[in-house]
Amino acid sequence: MSSRTEINLAGIKLKNPIIMASGTYGYGEEFKTFYEPKILGAVSSKGITRHPKKGNEGIRIWETPSGILNSIGLENPGVEEFVKEKIYSMQKLGTEIFVNLGGNTIEEYIESAKILNDYEFAAIELNISCPNVKEGGMAFGMDKESAAKVVREVMKVTNKKVFVKLSPNAGDIVGIAKSVESEGATGLSLINTILGMAIDFDREEIVFKNTYAGLSGAAVKPIALRMVHQIARAVDIPIIGMGGITNYKDVLEFLMAGATAVEVGTYNFMSPNAGAEIINDLEKYLEEKNKNIKDYIKKLV
Repeated sequence: MSSRTEINLAGIKLKNPIIMASGTYGYGEEFKTFYEPKILGAVSSKGITRHPKKGNEGIRIWETPSGILNSIGLENPGVEEFVKEKIYSMQKLGTEIFVNLGGNTIEEYIESAKILNDYEFAAIELNISCPNVKEGGMAFGMDKESAAKVVREVMKVTNKKVFVKLSPNAGDIVGIAKSVESEGATGLSLINTILGMAIDFDREEIVFKNTYAGLSGAAVKPIALRMVHQIARAVDIPIIGMGGITNYKDVLEFLMAGATAVEVGTYNFMSPNAGAEIINDLEKYLEEKNKNIKDYIKKLV
């Protein structure tokens, strides 16, 4: 490990700025045959909800040019099963743990946050892209008021740091970022997937049962960079940037655009050695340039 890559993320000391993105790294155990997760800055868990979810039916993953569309539907065992089984194996990974938390009502977010209070991990990554079932199904993160409300209520009951994961599908993502900052969010993570669609040409039908799905991968990187940069200029809390990161240059670009750390997602499907590969290349580059990772953070903001 190189001291050149160490960062401080809102008081959380990371060996490096590389975090494995929720939903692309399981609970960490799955990648131990490729490399030791302890070399990573952190791992974000698969998305967890108050109650178990079976996920969506039909096709869930569809490859696109320079990316994938996914319609997983937050399949997970529920928070009670997560803290009974999964969290302990994650704590043994030797790196910092973020718990990605979703919910369909404010009450579900609150109940889950209270349960998580009793367990040791670095931070909650609050997924506000979930549909608000009590308000017609629109995602909590689509407008300033609903985003602010869920963050406000979670901050009242949690003893954890909270990074709010923002949706690029919102009309005013900068305004939403500012609204959750005002409610006490520790930091932000962005971007979540971009809404897309696929058609099976041979079958002449829409691929996904839910019609639309989330686009991720290298194709979204320019959009993600732009949003990170815009938000970094508008808020004072730290940002975890993500969206199409496949190499150490991408990492440094996100840091220069305003992020303090990054998450690697879709690239884990392309290369199961992604984490080790990016960290090794990053350390080598910094050594050659005789620089520290901190030299790049917010350089272009």
